[in-house]
Amino acid sequence: MINHEGRLKAAYDSGVFVLKLCGDVRLTLCATLDNQAQRLAGTPGLKAVMIDLRDATNVDSTALGFLAKVAMAVQGKLEQPPTIVADHPDIRRMLDVMGFSHFFTVVESPLTEPSTLADLPQVEADEAGMQKRILEAHRILMHMNDHNREQFQPLVELLESQQHDPVQ
Repeated sequence: MINHEGRLKAAYDSGVFVLKLCGDVRLTLCATLDNQAQRLAGTPGLKAVMIDLRDATNVDSTALGFLAKVAMAVQGKLEQPPTIVADHPDIRRMLDVMGFSHFFTVVESPLTEPSTLADLPQVEADEAGMQKRILEAHRILMHMNDHNREQFQPLVELLESQQHDPVQ
């Protein structure tokens, strides 16, 4: 039986960072994705970033927000924008609608693949940390294009109101 639980794998070799999303990647992995985005921003010798979505069965909007954060974290530090490898038409369409082509190069197959990818340990987040990250991810998505702004404005407003509401 195939395990559909979301997992993240990574490899770093000769200045190339590869992040592979597997299975159902949801907000429960957002702390791990956030951690990777922050680490990448300060990685010396980083030459390229590749995000492989070929084994992902689902990527929710929170995870997409943190993938966008990865692109923004390395913006101006690489010669080429990060690459997303996505061969499923629905995932490619979703990336296109969400405006990822403005921040990534989207391809169907990678030029080279690392020989070994290691599972990333999941970074745990408490409920308050999770809510903060969900809000951040959707704010990032909203700033990518007008479509996302329209789609996520109600959610962002709801999350912001919950942050300021002391009765929870």
